[in-house]
Amino acid sequence: MTNSTNQYIKPITTKINASGNIEIGGCDLVDLVEKFSTPLYVIDEATLCGICNDYKKAFEKYPKVRMMYASKALCTSAVAKLLSDEGFGFDTVSGGEIYTVYKAGVDMSKVLFNGNNKSFDELSLAVELGVGRFSTDNFFELALLNEIAQSKGKVVDILLRITPGIECHTHEYIQTGHLDSKFGFDLTQIDEAVELILGEYKNLKLYGLHAHIGSQIFETSIYADEIEILVKEIVRLNEKYSLNLDEINIGGGLGVKYVDSDVPPSTFEIGDIIINKLNEVIEKYNIEPPTVFLEPGRSIISTAGVTLYTVGSSKQVPHGRKYVAVDGGMADNPRPAMYQAEYLAEVVNKKESEKTEKVTIAGRFCESGDILIKEIELPELDEGDILCVYNTGAYNYSMASNYNRVQKPAMVMVNNSSADLIVERETLDDLISHDIIPDRLRL
Repeated sequence: MTNSTNQYIKPITTKINASGNIEIGGCDLVDLVEKFSTPLYVIDEATLCGICNDYKKAFEKYPKVRMMYASKALCTSAVAKLLSDEGFGFDTVSGGEIYTVYKAGVDMSKVLFNGNNKSFDELSLAVELGVGRFSTDNFFELALLNEIAQSKGKVVDILLRITPGIECHTHEYIQTGHLDSKFGFDLTQIDEAVELILGEYKNLKLYGLHAHIGSQIFETSIYADEIEILVKEIVRLNEKYSLNLDEINIGGGLGVKYVDSDVPPSTFEIGDIIINKLNEVIEKYNIEPPTVFLEPGRSIISTAGVTLYTVGSSKQVPHGRKYVAVDGGMADNPRPAMYQAEYLAEVVNKKESEKTEKVTIAGRFCESGDILIKEIELPELDEGDILCVYNTGAYNYSMASNYNRVQKPAMVMVNNSSADLIVERETLDDLISHDIIPDRLRL
């Protein structure tokens, strides 16, 4: 089966140029650092568009698919605009993500609002801006959303998010489909929720069910299992309550290749599995083909992104590891500390060097756990060398912090030998822009 872009560690335009430096999107990474400094997030537009095309091709045999990019992976105005142009809708989980895609000019009818504790202000904003679907997560939200919609004289379109009882073999913190989860209605609560919608909540219109089974998924059969559960439940609800529910949202979660040992399925393999299962349940339950929402996030953006760092100090522990520190770390990439995530890195300006050493790449933040990569073989590093860490497009910038009062990095998008700034580097004044010293302390 054909490979898809999520199965590559590096952006598809990565190569060594005539200067012996790594180049992405036709841009020499050394030149990018000279212009934009480090740490620097870099997004390769060709890779991002490539994975979008992979998904569209993988599902072209099933016309009733709505691709919804999971914005939590990386949400910036430029990324939203590009993905909207590629035909994607957006799965959002906060007022901030909703506002970002709105200001980027996204068709709000193609936006879904998800999350387990949406606030009054966030729901009000989403209703006001015309978000197309609300994935309602609990009884509290049903009541609150109905109240808000009623006050604005609107009827809003919803899905019920359920926990299907499927547990995928991924990190404990990114499993969301098993029964003991903070997300969604238990299967035993669905009827009560439906009866409230049909009875009291006249400003909510139910279209179907939503489930999400996890993240960084390498298994394939669980998607088929999820579809079986969702369709079976929709058929039951349609028969019991004389409904015409015809939408299922199966979430996202397809994994990517961070290191050589990772073997994620291709989008084409997942597409075949999902479409074959849909055709099976359509025939089994004698139903019209349902509309299927798919919410890829990591697999859309991760491979397109790299992070560039400048090497600083180093330390050889007697009879132990050699630590090499860079000018970023857990504040711009918290995943190694949170999930024990692994990455591949290369030296941008010494790709052809034959002399190597095994080192541990340490961050610059005041935590012993601020380690980006343990025990990696690299050309011998010197102060000022540039390190490129691959596959950092997802959950790096979106989870970044100002820990130690360090400014968040800039982000550029590269394509056809040009680099466009899409997120400005924070300044010291940005860091203190919301600080207030009370007058009583100024006396």
